[in-house]
Order: sequence, then structure tokens, then C-alpha cells
Amino acid sequence: MNRIQMKTPLVEMDGDEMTRVLWAQIKEKLLLPFVDLKTEYYDLGLPHRDETGDRVTVESAEATKRLGVAVKCATITPNTQRMSEYNLHEMWKSPNGTIRAILDGTVFRAPIQVEGIRPVVRTWEQPITIARHAYGDIYKNSELQVPGAGTAELVFTAEDGTETRKLIQRFDGPGILQGVHNLDRSIESFARSCFAFALDQKQDLWFSAKDTISKTYDARFRDIFQEIYDREYREAFEDAGITYFYTLIDDAVARVIRSKGGFIWACKNYDGDVMSDMLATAFGSLAMMTSVLVSPDGQYEYEAAHGTVTRHYYRYLKGESTSTNPTATIFAWSGALRKRGELDELDDLVDFADLLEEATIATIESGVMTRDLALLWEGEAEAQPVDSTAFLDAIAAHIDNYLSETDAEGDMPDFEHFTLVDDEGREEDFVLVYRTVRDEEEYAVMFSAEDAEKVLVVRCVYEDGNDDAYHFAAPEDGIADDVFAEFMQECPEFFASDDEEEDADE
Repeated sequence: MNRIQMKTPLVEMDGDEMTRVLWAQIKEKLLLPFVDLKTEYYDLGLPHRDETGDRVTVESAEATKRLGVAVKCATITPNTQRMSEYNLHEMWKSPNGTIRAILDGTVFRAPIQVEGIRPVVRTWEQPITIARHAYGDIYKNSELQVPGAGTAELVFTAEDGTETRKLIQRFDGPGILQGVHNLDRSIESFARSCFAFALDQKQDLWFSAKDTISKTYDARFRDIFQEIYDREYREAFEDAGITYFYTLIDDAVARVIRSKGGFIWACKNYDGDVMSDMLATAFGSLAMMTSVLVSPDGQYEYEAAHGTVTRHYYRYLKGESTSTNPTATIFAWSGALRKRGELDELDDLVDFADLLEEATIATIESGVMTRDLALLWEGEAEAQPVDSTAFLDAIAAHIDNYLSETDAEGDMPDFEHFTLVDDEGREEDFVLVYRTVRDEEEYAVMFSAEDAEKVLVVRCVYEDGNDDAYHFAAPEDGIADDVFAEFMQECPEFFASDDEEEDADE
């Protein structure tokens, strides 16, 4: 089969450990056989980030701003143990935090649901989407270990040199300090993204924070959301029959557990980080959650909403078989390909992204799945837990079977229809089924729409300077037979015998 073509490259951000292994296998088994994949590659594996002083992470974010769509593998955020394991020059910050600080925007995460795996919370009947603010808070913080007694103050110095001070704590011994911040413009883009997404999905929007304790920081989030809703979105929400409301984060948790689902839950950065993992696990698995960062300027970064699966990676390095669930990573690729196809108006690429997701879900619902899902399985088919490679092979087989069935059914492209007039003024409809070029002249084969045995070979005569305007003329002597012979050789499906057609039907 001909591979699907792309126009604009995706930004490809490779990652770490077991997810890096699966990343390569997904490309090999599920993408490259079907898509002429175009990517601008950035290695965000921890060793290369260390080699480049983390510059590669910044470059990948800048490439996303330029090209518009990125797909990211899971990466390591190093701690003390990773410093020694990888012999790092520095304890580099979270790549996700760096990328989100550059792109800004909102992370939307939703569970991937399949028949046969029910949410742990039995009241949940519909998916719950987390909208996570992707800028600031502890992901863009400054920290300090306090060595002993002293005074800590929050100090803001204005451009004119004026200082504003506020006491944080008078320490009487060692301790720790942390400074976090946010920006009004980022909170505003977060709010607008959430309201627009809710209208698009026609779902209620909840927003939660802790303004009873954080009377300035969290209260600012609350006020900006309410101001934008009242000024820009209230009427549209009322027309759509959906609601927006704010509540405390602890009240929201209680409401979520008692709900039926089917809404969007907007959270600050850290809250969204924690609650998205809780929802993913409760709906089935951390590997069954989609995640996309949407920037205010219309850039998209798709990723798996889980870590690098370190424990499985250590087993993989020993040569042991692992059953790591690649579903979220597959859906990151499908989401990026679909968005790229939408932006570039490539219907084939969009359709393939849909097929990739359908094949993945169909594989699970047939009973073939990784072990994490087998432990939760309640479907009709018997669970067949397999390793990651076998799972990817099963998905590839589903795709191949679908494409083979489509070919067997004679799924033909939409043909051009023309009404031709003979010398006596009689009109007849013809279908153009084949074009070819000989000696810089274009010829076409046409079948009568009324009599399938009536065939014409014609020459296409174009008007000067206009490739869309042409008429048909009789070909030169001898050309018609050659063109028709070529057509028979290139398109044998038009000449299947009755026996062959019966075999195809069977």
C-alpha cells in the first residue's frame, strides 16, 4: 500500500527508559508501515539533556511554537538518586515544566475508556476531563534550605526601586523556604481555554482552589475566572445549557467522587497534576489517559500522562519480558497526527489517527491486553495478558485486517462524473476512472454510467494557463488501444471475472 503523506513535520520529543523503548517500537510497528512520517527530532533523554545543559528542551519548545504540533515521550525529572545514577552535572528541572513555561496554556487530560474495564468509582458513567493550568506554581519555583535561625521575607522590588515586604517566618532553627508565582495573563489564557473547551464539548465546567486559606494567590485565580466568565462567556454558557461554578478544592473532590462524570474540572498546576493521576487510576490505569497542552497561540503538545516506567526498564535491561501498557503513548501519537492532519487538511492522516485509536481499543476489547488491564478486566472475552511487543503486534494486525478488508470490498475513490454530448446532440453520463500521460499529452479512460460495457478513451485538452479548465477530444490513431491496454494492466480490479467476484463476496 502507498504510505500516507505528510506536509508539515511534527516536533518529536524522545524520552527515557521503558517509554523510550516503546516509543521506537510504536514507530516501527504502528506508524512507519502506514505513514511517511515527517518529524523534527529532539532527544529529551536525560543523558542528552545533561550533555546540552538542558538547551535541547528549550529548543524543542521553540520548535513547537514554530511548527505548531508536537508529540512527547515521557521523561525523567531527576532527583538526588538520579544525579548519581546518571552522573549528572546538575539536577535539571522538569522538562514538562520548562516546555509549559515557554508555551504557557492548559493541559487537558481525559481517560481512555474501553468496554470491559469499569471505573473504580461505580457512580462514574462518563469520562471526567482534567484541565490543568500549565504555568507557574511549584513547577517554576525557587527554593531555599534555611541553615538556622533568621528572618525570611517576601520582597517585591518595582521598576522604580520601591520595595514591598511581607514577613514569611522568623526561624528559630533550620527549615525550608519556597517561592512560587503566577501571571495574570497566564491565568486569563487558562480561564479562556477552559471556557472555550467546555463550550466545544458542551460540558459543565468546575474550577477549584483554596481561597479560604490563600486569600491573595488562589483568590486571584477565582476572581479572574469569574470576571472573564461574566464578561465573555456567561451568555454562551446559558445558551448551550451548561454551567460554570467555583468551589473549594476539598469540596470539589467530594463532589467528583459522588458525580456521574461528564464534566471538565479545572485545576491549578499542582492540583491538576495530582488529580489527573487519581482520575486515570480510578478509570483504569495511568497508561489509559490522554494529555494535550494547548497554548494560547494555538500550539499543541501531545504526551502520555505517566512516567518512564523505571521498574519495567530495569527488567528490560536484564533481558526480561515486560508487559508495559503503551496505550497513552499510542494516543499521544494519534492525537498529534490527527491535529497535524486537521491543520494541513489531510483527511487520510486524520482517518489513520482514528483507525490507530480504534485498533488499539478493539485489541483490548478482544481480550488481548497488557497485565495492568488484565487485573481489571470484566469483559465478555477472556483476558489474554501479553507482553508489550505482542500487544503492539496485535494492534498492527487489527490495522492490517481493516485495510485488507477495505481493499477486498473494492473501496474505490470518488470518481469524476461528466455529461458528454454526441454529434446528434444526445447526452450521456460518463465516469472518468483512469488518467495517464503519453508524449506530454494527457489521456483518460471513461465508462458509461448507463452501460458498463461502453468505454471511451479520450484526450484531455487544457485551456492555456488554466489547469482546471479542459475539454475532451478524440485521441490520435493507435493511441486509444495503447492507453486502454495500460489501463487494463494497472487496474485489473475493473476486469474481475464472475468467479473472482463470487470469491470476493464469500
